[in-house]
Amino acid sequence: MSTEQAAGNLVAVTIGRRPEPVHTVAVYAFDGMAPFELGVVVEVFGLARPELGGLLAAPWYGLKVCADRPGTPLAAVGGFSITAEYGLDELAAADTVIVVGVPNPFGGAGEHPGRRAGGVSPGLVAALRTAHERGARIVSICSGAFALAAAGLLDHRTATTHWRYAELLQQRHPLVTVDPDVLYVDDGDVLTSAGSAAGIDLCLHLVRRDHGAKVANTVARRFVVAPHRDGGQAQFIEAAVKPVEEEDDGVARSMQWALAHLSGPLTVPLLARQARMSDRSYLRHFTARNGTSPMRWVVTQRIAASLPLLESPDGTVEEIAAAVGFESAATFRHHFGRTMRTSPTAYRRTFGRTAA
Repeated sequence: MSTEQAAGNLVAVTIGRRPEPVHTVAVYAFDGMAPFELGVVVEVFGLARPELGGLLAAPWYGLKVCADRPGTPLAAVGGFSITAEYGLDELAAADTVIVVGVPNPFGGAGEHPGRRAGGVSPGLVAALRTAHERGARIVSICSGAFALAAAGLLDHRTATTHWRYAELLQQRHPLVTVDPDVLYVDDGDVLTSAGSAAGIDLCLHLVRRDHGAKVANTVARRFVVAPHRDGGQAQFIEAAVKPVEEEDDGVARSMQWALAHLSGPLTVPLLARQARMSDRSYLRHFTARNGTSPMRWVVTQRIAASLPLLESPDGTVEEIAAAVGFESAATFRHHFGRTMRTSPTAYRRTFGRTAA
């Protein structure tokens, strides 16, 4: 990636060409975009991954940033510009196509000359349809779902978008079943995510699908984020930002201790003791800090710890359940199904070959 000084205080960022990769990820850039979502895609799919070492069974992704008019600077929110070197032909030919937003979901076509309602260009719609017909994986982040819907790719499917846009997406595209309460929806060849940060969750999910949990967890560690978040975007609607208090250090200490003792019994009193708090105070501070309860968080960590074990051919589901701290295989299967939307056996069948 190269950076050049442009007129005034604008900076033009140009994504350079790379050799043709095994799996090409193309992301759509547009005039007036917020750069965060694009940055997420670049961070996950565009960086070299020396930290993966010998974990990869196939080369890492190759990234192409595409636009309606390649080579033309696109203004980004914040006072700089982005120049995409690739056009819509490359977008339509990619293995995975990601749309990170549309210019104005609430606006009509008249506010964006040459665009449909919601700021979706006819060229993008055509490229999405072509890519989908070819068998490409189509992905949206945040308001990008409006582009997928405009191309007809969400008809008779369940999809999500940012909670602010969910009602509008449902009204504008009644054939789509909009779920406003989840972080992302995996419908096989078409995947959609909620607001900006949920794009991280979905991109890590794509890595997990392609390369397995060990690789996805390693990428998440470099990102300094959880490899899998529990719950949905409903917890972020109208949620007040809590001030950081000194007692929060006790919560962090208890979480580190829990991660080192996942295989043993974990209860609120045990965690509260590690945090040097009363049970009631611990529940309050933990929920304010993490947006979920201590025991739901523990379940999520145990599920995450089970993924690399399931990818290995060693150990039965019963043995893995015990190794990560579940009381029984039945309890493990119940929580795994709620969190991962599949069974431990099905997950092993899908990802075991990658780990092997």
